[in-house]
Amino acid sequence: MTSSTSPTIAHPLLTNNNRISSLHASTCYFKLPCPLRNFFNKNNFSSTITAMAPPQRSAMQYNQVGDSDLTVSEITFGTMTFGEQNSEKEAHEILSYAFENGINTLDTAEVYPIPMKKETQGLTDIYIGNWLKSQPRHQIILATKVSGYSERSSYIRDNAEVVRVDAANIKESVEKSLKRLKTDYIDLLQIHWPDRYVALFGEFFYDPSKWRQSVPFIEQLRAFQELIDEGKVRYIGVSNETSYGVMEFVHAAKAEGLPKIVSIQNSYSLLVRCKFEVDLVEVCHPKNCNVGLLCYSPLAGGSLSGKYLDLESEAAKRGRLQLFPGYMERYNKSIAKEATAQYIEMAKKHGLSPVELALGFVRDRPFMTSTIIGATSLEQLKEDIDAFLTTERPLPPDVMTDIETIFKRYKDPTIL
Repeated sequence: MTSSTSPTIAHPLLTNNNRISSLHASTCYFKLPCPLRNFFNKNNFSSTITAMAPPQRSAMQYNQVGDSDLTVSEITFGTMTFGEQNSEKEAHEILSYAFENGINTLDTAEVYPIPMKKETQGLTDIYIGNWLKSQPRHQIILATKVSGYSERSSYIRDNAEVVRVDAANIKESVEKSLKRLKTDYIDLLQIHWPDRYVALFGEFFYDPSKWRQSVPFIEQLRAFQELIDEGKVRYIGVSNETSYGVMEFVHAAKAEGLPKIVSIQNSYSLLVRCKFEVDLVEVCHPKNCNVGLLCYSPLAGGSLSGKYLDLESEAAKRGRLQLFPGYMERYNKSIAKEATAQYIEMAKKHGLSPVELALGFVRDRPFMTSTIIGATSLEQLKEDIDAFLTTERPLPPDVMTDIETIFKRYKDPTIL
């Protein structure tokens, strides 16, 4: 299958894989000039060729988030590069293309863009807010995040040495987010990471010695209740959370009659599966706590596209993992590259691009509510959307069998 970024019709005999989907093949009949026609007839050649036509897009699918009445597109657009890698003009072009192609859900955060810096903090929201002014607000699901515990980013508060997830911090965060986003309400407000200690951003194992006193779950929920009552927030969710945290939030809400979390935004991809699949999948099941997964980093920070396998390539040099030393280094300082190479070879075997394989996999997971994709160019965004909407749905059984074979060998290869 070819990406939308390269619309050239490919002849099957000139590709690495001769598999052709019947949906994508078309037969052309043509009349050859006499000399050529005589040559082909003489040598028993047929005057027809079968060429690859651009793959057909399926319709964007939409899913309900937990037990809320939010209906989100299967693709959520992540905006964390706006203000760092993308100008406002580029941001508006990308947002417009996403919306015009069926993406109704935007993900931002008060600390964006990434990497987090005092000088750029809030630019992502400002770019979105300026774009949002000319859009039908009621047709867009706007999700943002209040910062978790942080000693490094105290600059996001007016008077705080440490950022916490307490009533005062939550209220200040929301008021500032609404102002930057130029809107009256937030559809989904999530806690970016917990107030308590948890293993975060590449740290896999819980370290008991790092336990610290944290803001009680009930206190956090009461603060969210006030904002919901004021009409400033519709629903709440969590991010980078554990099974313990989800259960405590759900239990506290039920016991005290407080708002229930409806979503969880955690990392999930071919390279990062265990943290969700081991037990969070049971906790979040619709028959249990009914918390919808909005997964981030489905391409593992771009690693699963294969661009970082050759660090001297132009694509690698322009990528985040190269531009920002130390950023997501778990994908560079582990055996993740080895696993990535295996997945890419396997994708080629089945006539898929690396992006089609990676995004098709997360798209088809039975517990997936929406997949957050980011893009620093229209070309990247088009490729990602096409991977969702043109790749066979669901991925064929033989593809899934090969994925599981590689997974059994590598499990989560980013664990350092």
